[in-house]
Amino acid sequence: MKFLRDLHDRVDPLFHKGGPLEKLYPLWEAHDTAMFTPGQVTRTAPHVRDGLDLKRMMITVVVALVPCILFAMYNTGYQAQLAIAQGASPLDDWQMALYQGIGMPFDHTHPVMCLVFGALYFLPVLIAGFAVGALVEVGGAIIRGHEVNEGFLVTGMLLPLTLPPTIPLWMVMMGMAFGLVLGKEVFGGTGMNFLNPALTARVFLFFAYPAYLSGDSPWIAADFQGVDSFSGATWLAQAAVSEGALAQASFSDAFYGFVPGSMGETSVFCCLIGMVLLLVTRVGAWQTMSGVVLGTIAISALLNAVGSATNPMFAVPFWWHMVLGGWAFGMVFMATDPVSSAFTNKGKFFYGLGIGALVILIRVVNPAYPEGMMLAILFMNMFAPMFDYFVVRANVTRRLARSGA
Repeated sequence: MKFLRDLHDRVDPLFHKGGPLEKLYPLWEAHDTAMFTPGQVTRTAPHVRDGLDLKRMMITVVVALVPCILFAMYNTGYQAQLAIAQGASPLDDWQMALYQGIGMPFDHTHPVMCLVFGALYFLPVLIAGFAVGALVEVGGAIIRGHEVNEGFLVTGMLLPLTLPPTIPLWMVMMGMAFGLVLGKEVFGGTGMNFLNPALTARVFLFFAYPAYLSGDSPWIAADFQGVDSFSGATWLAQAAVSEGALAQASFSDAFYGFVPGSMGETSVFCCLIGMVLLLVTRVGAWQTMSGVVLGTIAISALLNAVGSATNPMFAVPFWWHMVLGGWAFGMVFMATDPVSSAFTNKGKFFYGLGIGALVILIRVVNPAYPEGMMLAILFMNMFAPMFDYFVVRANVTRRLARSGA
């Protein structure tokens, strides 16, 4: 360690003002903040918290995402190997060739086999997103002369977790570039964006390439054509067209995540593990999460009572909404983004309440798009400042009335 410190001290002057590598200082500063404790803490947006800087906040979110990342790799391999065991043929791609080339068998009952197989699909998506994210963040910091922060680490993890395992890597890179440039950098960079960059990238990919991201068929790393148990839409999409679809589904499988879908969104259990860490460290706002839960329950109960003879989604109870699709993942990791959400405590609650209500309305009233969570969060991102405005105005009015002014 002493050798590394001495080496760092010798190289450091090259990047500072007057040094030959002065223009690369933001990149060197990113290395410093990643390897050593920074000497400054954030005192303005995206948060005001004593003793907590942006680095610690982002690293906490990264740690909270680890259970979802591990399960994303396992479930991707599990779903594919289960499909192969029931008669599906492996996809003709380089991941499959590499897996078979190293001599590993297909066995969906073996956790290690599933983890390795899924990693061959998840890790390239993760690396592709990180590569583009680092390029955009470092480039933006150099142009503005700002310090590079760890924000792209979180975005680079969130986006792959919302994508199918078979998505082409060039789409991942295009989506990441779009989300960071048009969802963040054009507004001034970290702390200045009003939209969540990962959600911006995900929604862009959905509307630009709906055939890859619509969920009309399960995203499994195997050719399931002709296999009845794996042909058809994801569970949420099936519920939109058939009233008895969920009667044949397993609630425990949906809760733990053993279902086809986006790689990191399927496990509510893993999302709850991350939620506990975010709540204990106070990085995630409980007001936002409780608002999402209450909004979901209220609108679901209302639509259940109204009913519909033609739309089976009206009959789906709130507990199924909470375990299907990206509801839990969006509530824990997307809605609580400190930059794009409301800032006041009351504002956070009403912001979450709007997300919970809107996601059910999108899923039920517009069954052509059965997911809804990502669009609901992005829509409420635009209204977050409005909630803060009314909360602040109400506080000012109340204080004026109390003082007799």
